[in-house]
Amino acid sequence: MFHYILSGTISQLTAMISVRTLFAILTSFVITLFLVPIVIKNIQSRKAGQNIRKLGPESHYQKAGRPTMGGIAMVIAICVTSLIWCQLNEFVVIMIVSTVWLGIVGFLDDMLKFSRKSSDGLSAKAKMALILTLGVGVGLLIYMNKVVPSTIFVPVFNQDFEIGWLYVFFVTFIISSWSNAVNLTDGLDGLAIGIVILVAVALGGVAYLTGNAIFSKHVGLPFVRGAGELTVYCATLVGAGLGFFWYNASPAEIFMGDVGSLALGGALGLVSVFTKSELLLAVIGAIFVVEALSVMIQVFSFKFFGRRVFKMSPIHHHFELSGWPETKVVARFWIMTMIFILAGLCILGLNTLLASKAIIN
Repeated sequence: MFHYILSGTISQLTAMISVRTLFAILTSFVITLFLVPIVIKNIQSRKAGQNIRKLGPESHYQKAGRPTMGGIAMVIAICVTSLIWCQLNEFVVIMIVSTVWLGIVGFLDDMLKFSRKSSDGLSAKAKMALILTLGVGVGLLIYMNKVVPSTIFVPVFNQDFEIGWLYVFFVTFIISSWSNAVNLTDGLDGLAIGIVILVAVALGGVAYLTGNAIFSKHVGLPFVRGAGELTVYCATLVGAGLGFFWYNASPAEIFMGDVGSLALGGALGLVSVFTKSELLLAVIGAIFVVEALSVMIQVFSFKFFGRRVFKMSPIHHHFELSGWPETKVVARFWIMTMIFILAGLCILGLNTLLASKAIIN
């Protein structure tokens, strides 16, 4: 009798998203914590380490030869943990496949850097072509099967704008831009992974609200049936990120490489697509947006005007060359991410206020 009561209680607990979220963080953390030393040992045995850009800050030259590709451990941890704790609906399956795809693209890029003993891996065209292939494929899958509405949700105004078949290109843009934005941010010890953890926590909260018919209505967000499972998926990102940060904190013992940055960035972007929070992600993940824009502005300004706007791009290098120690740049970018997340919460608060007024009227 006791056995049946106990098993029934455990079954009810594990069915709860909140409980599975906690277990997912812990599981992903432990797996990553276990796998990273194996990656470090393997990379060191092959005498294949980080190749530093010749145009990068001189202070980074001492990092040359340090193990990279730690993202392999995170991709494995995320996928395994998702299979254990997520209910495999269409959202989770697409997330796992996309994470693996982008991880493979990054892996190929990193391996070519090793073989060539240079900071140049896959050509920019080849890398972008592989990322765009995933984006178009996922976009078509979502649009043709109506996985989520082909709309763009604008917070505060609480309006959905139908864009029809253009939604395929919108999804492609989101996946490619966020994967590259995180990749550009990954230049300082602990910088990218710390921000990814914070943004994943915020996105997990958004997914939980979006997947609940009552909560989503209360805060004025679109209700997406089944999106609550993405809370558990985001938890795997948080756990894997924490496990990796154990080794990536300054001075870093290992870097995530493109295999990690492309997979994590694309994952954040795709979660925002499924939760209809693409514009909200631009706020809570504003550091990634600024990093990407700084590169675009620098290239545009130098190409057309022959002048540089920043001392070096991405912008975290600009602050390094302005005299900020690396650890201070990282800490301040984390703080700004927390501020941007609070700004996102303010938007949700305003949404809640407007939604409540609409219900009363």
